[in-house]
Amino acid sequence: MSVISSRISRRRTMARWIAVALTIAVVSADDNWPQFRGPKSGVAADDPVLPDTWSPTENVVWKIDVAGRGWSSPVVWGDHVFVTAAVNTAGADESLKPVPSYTARSFGGPMSGRDIGTSSDPHRWVVYDVDFKTGKIRWERSVRTGVPTEPKHQKNSYASETPLTDGERVYAYFGNVGLFAFDMNGVPVWSKPMGPFKVRSGWWSAASPALHGDRVYIVNDNDDRSFIAAYDKRTGDEIWRTSRDEGSNWTTPFIWENALRTEIVTSGSQKVRSYDLNGKLLWTLTGMSSARRRRIIVHQLGLSGRSAPAGLRDPSRRLGGHLARKE
Repeated sequence: MSVISSRISRRRTMARWIAVALTIAVVSADDNWPQFRGPKSGVAADDPVLPDTWSPTENVVWKIDVAGRGWSSPVVWGDHVFVTAAVNTAGADESLKPVPSYTARSFGGPMSGRDIGTSSDPHRWVVYDVDFKTGKIRWERSVRTGVPTEPKHQKNSYASETPLTDGERVYAYFGNVGLFAFDMNGVPVWSKPMGPFKVRSGWWSAASPALHGDRVYIVNDNDDRSFIAAYDKRTGDEIWRTSRDEGSNWTTPFIWENALRTEIVTSGSQKVRSYDLNGKLLWTLTGMSSARRRRIIVHQLGLSGRSAPAGLRDPSRRLGGHLARKE
């Protein structure tokens, strides 16, 4: 079950329906949640008035069935709630297991990196626009129909990347399918097919896009040809692409506006990298583990990854004592 409010969106869990849960007196659809982890990439004030418990009836305004399966988060702009999914056109997806069955072996559970799922059924990759007030689906658009080109881990889905919106368009990114833009009425604006790319151990993709100014940024780290790229949000034209000496990762780029400049900070295998808005490498921070799955959070002082950094190298200038820290 996935829970959406107009101020906070929670990740969609392993179910095929979504619900809105909120306190009507204090929550307004004018509050926007435009991208993965919100407008400030995870920094949000705690509102004690918002509910923190739900049941099939408690604090639920509406709920709807949504075809398909996707671990992407919903994003909200005004009274638009955008979600994505991959729909098995041949019938129902394989039944989900009890939640404890997905616990990793490193935490005493049964699941490992070798638990891969494959499908020979055609799938539709879909973007939905749901009315915030009523829960009715305004429109749905398919961006591709076909058999998945790669397998996926059983804990992943074929639609795990969270879309983003600026109130003019919604941008849906599926790492092994492409990047697609629609206006708020569901009219296709542009599309950039991508891949297929081989992903480590057949785990599929999951890195969400980021928006800054008039550009959409993506990181696609895979086992074929990893890269970071910027696209014009109005036309879809590729503005630049920078190759990355990386294997597969599942991280979302973080736009860091600091006192010196604006940077695109990315995590990766053994290393965090920062780029300027033209794709030039600014600095690297070593000491990470072999694969990264989360967005970078930047503070004045901190660390990135599970261990202390082995070294910070800035090819352009010093960062004034700023380090990067993983959430």
